[in-house]
Amino acid sequence: MINKDFFQALNDLETEKKIDKETFITTLETALTSAYKKMYGEAKSAMVKLNPEKNTIKIMSYKTIVDEVTDPDKEISLAEARLIKKSFKIGDTVASEESTKDFGRIAAQTAKQVVMQKLKELERSIAVNELSEKEDELLTTIVKRTDNGTIYVQLSGSHNTEGVMLPSDQIPGEKFNIGDRIKVYVKKIKDGFKGPQIQVTRSNIGFVRKLFELEIPEVASGDIIIKNISRDPGNRTKVAVYTEKPNLDPIGTCVGFRGQRIDTIVSEMNGEKIDLILYSEDPLEYIARALSPAQVLSVETNESLNASRVIVPDDKLSLAIGKGGQNVRLAARLTGWKIEVKPESSVKEVAENITPEYELTELNDSELLDPVDDFEVLEPIDGDEE
Repeated sequence: MINKDFFQALNDLETEKKIDKETFITTLETALTSAYKKMYGEAKSAMVKLNPEKNTIKIMSYKTIVDEVTDPDKEISLAEARLIKKSFKIGDTVASEESTKDFGRIAAQTAKQVVMQKLKELERSIAVNELSEKEDELLTTIVKRTDNGTIYVQLSGSHNTEGVMLPSDQIPGEKFNIGDRIKVYVKKIKDGFKGPQIQVTRSNIGFVRKLFELEIPEVASGDIIIKNISRDPGNRTKVAVYTEKPNLDPIGTCVGFRGQRIDTIVSEMNGEKIDLILYSEDPLEYIARALSPAQVLSVETNESLNASRVIVPDDKLSLAIGKGGQNVRLAARLTGWKIEVKPESSVKEVAENITPEYELTELNDSELLDPVDDFEVLEPIDGDEE
């Protein structure tokens, strides 16, 4: 039943499918033992052992030596045991090799089914492990099919595994045709009932980060650091960048010559607006910059509430807030501060006290928004809005 060709096949499996031969032999021994017990009785204490060095199989049964036999499948009398070996005593275990001649087709077929199942599991596990290396990566894929808004993409060189992009993972307004090549961000890989499931996206911030690393070498090398990203997919993204190199302009470097770098990223993001923000450890400067493209007159903060109040020119209020509060909401996410935006005319003392510097003012808790609110949307004033 087991011969040299069989063991050579195990070697081929190890080479071709990267399945550890020892793991497979252990699985096979378990399967054959199960098949043997199914044929001769579950109560029988037996074990199948494979020897790849000698290309042999042995079926060993084990019985304990007792004074009085009550279970013939697992026990043997001292007298019978001493016919095998005179030195046996009560409590010893007698191992006997069973014949494999009657280990017929039914048992072998049962073993084959178990082995094939285990082989499938091992292959799937290997596939998951290989694919896990692609997690948090940007891949170029091919649109394979669509189903009720869900897009399935082909990941090349990944055991013919599909990537699944749910509607929530797509950039609003994007349309793809079968065969289109698109970039996706691999956000999660898990082992499912039908094999590895790869969840891909174009709508989260990981997609933006990887695009910056792909198109801007200084980001990939770490010379320019992306401190944070906030995004409203399909509309606007804010990216805070920073560098410790004094001779490197992080904003200009990301924009590129004649805007080529940032234009490539915007094009891949289906025309989504991108605000590049120079990160600052000073929260006053950081908050003011985060509200770009709006002009900011002053910033006040309350550290105990992690909240801030920003004063802007009356004609820039709608720009600072953004459509539906988008701009201030993204700025709040980017900086981690709650932001309240007010027009210059609503604060009488601003005109007298304004200075070129952003001035820190300690406010009473009652003067700021409730901590659960991210921002306050005021009635827009006719003027700029982007």
